[in-house]
Amino acid sequence: QVQLVESGGGLVQAGGSLRLSCAASGRTLSTYYMGWFRQAPGKEREFVAAISGSDSTYYADSVKGRFTISRDNAKNTVYLQMNSLKPEDTAVYYCAAKRTYGRRWYEYEYWGQGTQVTVSS
Repeated sequence: QVQLVESGGGLVQAGGSLRLSCAASGRTLSTYYMGWFRQAPGKEREFVAAISGSDSTYYADSVKGRFTISRDNAKNTVYLQMNSLKPEDTAVYYCAAKRTYGRRWYEYEYWGQGTQVTVSS
């Protein structure tokens, strides 16, 4: 059974930075696409970024140029570096895994429990 555990969320002022981590256990996910999603109160879960097993990266337009996804397969961990944070980035951030590329949250097989990111203005 695959388990994903996110960490690194918190409260930050607008313009600040946070780095989220997602540690996987139970299976090596080096060939999986790893994605980050977020969900704000009253809104649908939305795609943020994804990275392939060969390190190809994909971003939502709203975070392109500010967020960077990366992975360390030796540690079975995926990261999301978030810079120039805005109040509209406030949400619960989830990491997820699937065997092929996709931006639809319901296509992902494995999910973490989420970590709260709050950006104050």
